[in-house]
Amino acid sequence: MTASPSTRIFGSGIRRREDPRLITGNARYTDDIKLPGTLHMVIVRSPVAHARIRSIDTSAAEAAPGVVAVYTGEDCSCGSVPCAWLIPDSNLLTPEHPALAKDRVRYVGDGVAIVLAEDRAQAQDAADRIHVDYEELPAVINPEEAAAAGAPQLHDDVPNNIAFTWIPNGDKDAVDAAFDAADVVVSERIVQQRLQPTAMEPRSALAQWNGATEELTLWYTTQNPHIHRLLISGMTGVAEHKVRVIAPEVGGGFGSKIPVYADEALTAWAAMQTGRPVKWTETRSENYVTTIHGRDHIEYVELAVNNDGKVAGIRGKVYAGLGAYLSTAGPGIPTILHGLMYSGAYTFPQIYCESIGVFTNTTPVDAYRGAGRPEATFLIERLMDKAAQAIQMDPVELRRINLIPPFIDGHDVAIGLTYDSGNYEAALDQALGMVNYDTFRSQQAKARDEGRYFGIGVTTYSEICGLGPSQVAGAVGFQGGLWESAIIRVSPSGKVQALIGTSPHGQGEETTFAQLIANELGFPVEDIEIVSGDTNRTPMGFGTYGSRTTPVTGAALVKAARKLREKGRLMAAHLLEASAEDIEYDDGKFFVRGAPDNAKTIQDVTLMTTLAWDLPEGMDPGFEESQFYDPPNFVYPFGTHIAIVEVDVESGEVKLLRYVAVDDCGPQINPTIVAGQIHGGIVQGIGQALCEGTIYDDEGQLLTGSMLDYAMPRADMFPWLELGHTETPSPHHPVGVKGVGETGTIASTPTVYNAVIDALAPLGVEQIDMPLSASRVWRAIQASNGG
Repeated sequence: MTASPSTRIFGSGIRRREDPRLITGNARYTDDIKLPGTLHMVIVRSPVAHARIRSIDTSAAEAAPGVVAVYTGEDCSCGSVPCAWLIPDSNLLTPEHPALAKDRVRYVGDGVAIVLAEDRAQAQDAADRIHVDYEELPAVINPEEAAAAGAPQLHDDVPNNIAFTWIPNGDKDAVDAAFDAADVVVSERIVQQRLQPTAMEPRSALAQWNGATEELTLWYTTQNPHIHRLLISGMTGVAEHKVRVIAPEVGGGFGSKIPVYADEALTAWAAMQTGRPVKWTETRSENYVTTIHGRDHIEYVELAVNNDGKVAGIRGKVYAGLGAYLSTAGPGIPTILHGLMYSGAYTFPQIYCESIGVFTNTTPVDAYRGAGRPEATFLIERLMDKAAQAIQMDPVELRRINLIPPFIDGHDVAIGLTYDSGNYEAALDQALGMVNYDTFRSQQAKARDEGRYFGIGVTTYSEICGLGPSQVAGAVGFQGGLWESAIIRVSPSGKVQALIGTSPHGQGEETTFAQLIANELGFPVEDIEIVSGDTNRTPMGFGTYGSRTTPVTGAALVKAARKLREKGRLMAAHLLEASAEDIEYDDGKFFVRGAPDNAKTIQDVTLMTTLAWDLPEGMDPGFEESQFYDPPNFVYPFGTHIAIVEVDVESGEVKLLRYVAVDDCGPQINPTIVAGQIHGGIVQGIGQALCEGTIYDDEGQLLTGSMLDYAMPRADMFPWLELGHTETPSPHHPVGVKGVGETGTIASTPTVYNAVIDALAPLGVEQIDMPLSASRVWRAIQASNGG
């Protein structure tokens, strides 16, 4: 009982309804909101990476014009910043993370005091007058070095700076035996450099406290309002039901607005102390030193392969930098979301991963687009290319030999996961056809004879997303369920409101969710409003991240819509004086089988159930349904990406000539929005490969602390992105969809990296640490056998 293909809105590339307000400047962000009597907060931050605080002199700040209050860590009763992913069986240590440092700072940017004044300029002037006497201590930046004996210690209760050591299910003896028996073992030391998320909008918060009712309202740049309501409640002591979190427009997140930070909690706490609204908005410089960073792995990885191309096993040891403190989801990134993806798209029989989480004197690390999966995909695909070279096999053929065969309803991999569905070879074949792989190889050989160096990189990937099953969440230490909920409410005039617990912030769900509902119920898509981002208006939800919004919230909406459709069928049967079993539904109309001209529209049954003048026996009035959805499994999108590059060996410059991406996220609700997500992900992933990278000096000073120093990808770096797709529905999702928000980032980094190494193979270049800037590539060429 779905709408006919000729009228289906599902699969239509209609324009995003969000875009008019966003591109015309009419959207309202947190910093745009004005409340009478608002105070402005500035946070005084440590300029050194590691030090004891001898004293803080706030007297000059307190006497400055416009200043209302100054607080230090000794004054602050705001609770410790919590970590919400406590990995079991890892000996996890969770040192205190004070909202304001009291006796010791542990990274540049650690907050030591706050100033509240009538305007921001006055607050900043006063903050500059605060004198902090620091006794500097040695700092450590590199996670591998931080875990070594004798390294400077960040936390007295964390020996050797090691927060956890995590090893998933795996028989080390069996893995070692597979490696001992293999014909060839290849290895590499991979540095996954730190990245700075650099969302368009920095973080911002505006808090209002009503002392009479003890209610706190917090406007907040958040990806998950309901979770932040819970965590802010814990930090401020305000009862959860008295906290309201509102997410206005959020100008990009990429994972950086998942965590709860000290800063937003301090904004709320300051409003409670002063009884006046308080606003805090970080500068870009603050954003770079205090908003979480991503990646920061040092990996020692190996792949065992036989001469026939069959991989015998993969193993790795990862030193994962966590920064100075455990961020909200920090421990889950290099463990659950990384180590469990060592199978990729392949039938690796033996897998072993050891992840060591290490504190360093740097900004805390948390989820950044892809979050663990890009790092896992990179090491797999890098080793596959090295193995192919070692046994003198084409890298595409090696991949093909080891791909998991097609499956439609579950496949178990050695690490312990059950993938939902996949047809990896179909995506590979389509991408190879689009790029004319064999023809390129011939052209590449000819070009090398002419002194030109072209390279091709091929990535076949699978990823875990749609973070959902609550039972699994509990088993892996996530401190909450991962179900979602939705309410669909239809007014007597036939207008629809859908209230969701997740909080989209640029992904396009205002459009795609309306398409889902329109497809199920037949209402015009323009009559459907999606309501999100306000904990007082929307049902509970666990947040927008991990490409989970459409797989989990979308499923809740579809199931709620189907409840309404069934209610409409029963109402139509009553109005048409027919048996419910004889009622059919098509294109927004209910009719008796064989008599489509005598029909009741979805608007007819909505009006009659709302008026309740003549209801079938046992039917409740109103046309509204709610649905909780706890998925039975994750979803596993997959695909093949191919890049062609040319390297100028005189300058080291890398030019990206072609980029082909064939992705499978199941049925596409809106192909245009899917393409936009893939485009954005590809650009971010290639940014890591070619230009982005966080740099600290040995004392812990951030050298990439502005956009003058942190190299973001630019439009002129990219060719036209050529997209294809296959369609393999998820068997457990009601319409088969999978996530797509992170696939581009996961696949593109190793694709471009391997293309560059392939181009330089005749010169003997085998490895270059990212990013592959012209200077790094040039130095690698000069140091190589061919240089």
